[in-house]
Amino acid sequence: MSGGARGQKFGKTALKVIASSIRKGNVIEQDGKLYVVLSAENIHPGKGTPVSQIEMRRIGDGVKVSERYKTTDQVEKATVEDRNFNYLYEDADGFHFMNAETYDQVQVSKEIVGSSAPYLQENMTVKLSMHDLNPVAIQLPQRATLEVVETEPVTKGQTASSSYKPAILSNGVRTSVPPHIGTGTRIVVMTEDGSYVERAKD
Repeated sequence: MSGGARGQKFGKTALKVIASSIRKGNVIEQDGKLYVVLSAENIHPGKGTPVSQIEMRRIGDGVKVSERYKTTDQVEKATVEDRNFNYLYEDADGFHFMNAETYDQVQVSKEIVGSSAPYLQENMTVKLSMHDLNPVAIQLPQRATLEVVETEPVTKGQTASSSYKPAILSNGVRTSVPPHIGTGTRIVVMTEDGSYVERAKD
């Protein structure tokens, strides 16, 4: 990385983008440190300047930071590569994944996996965002199929339109399901928040 890279931090060019274009999962470089974006919201107050409220987590130590930028402010977006990896297993050090093409294995810390952890299933293909060979963010498939292990029994005569009831899934996540879903039923949920999508076809 010598020669042309002199005078640039990390020898990688960070791309300057406007704050309003930042999305969840992007990696931002600030003060020489990397942050992964947890959520980004553009707020347009009635009067005054529109702002981008960005919640992010410092990759080095997992500290969460909340920043407000003007939507037109320039933010340094770090160059990351998204690659597909298969989930292998979890141990005390973190979560282990394998690149299906190269068979390279990487370890991803619990901080980075965060709330996605319960949805990881063996051989599940996920996208890992890599920065200089370090995994900095993870993206799961949008949906996962899980079994309902605990919910109120199905009551006869209840229509599908009545309110959802609480349920616990086989991965320990709590969700809400329609009244006709009983214990032992496999359902499809959104991995982002565990919300019910449909009854599994299989």
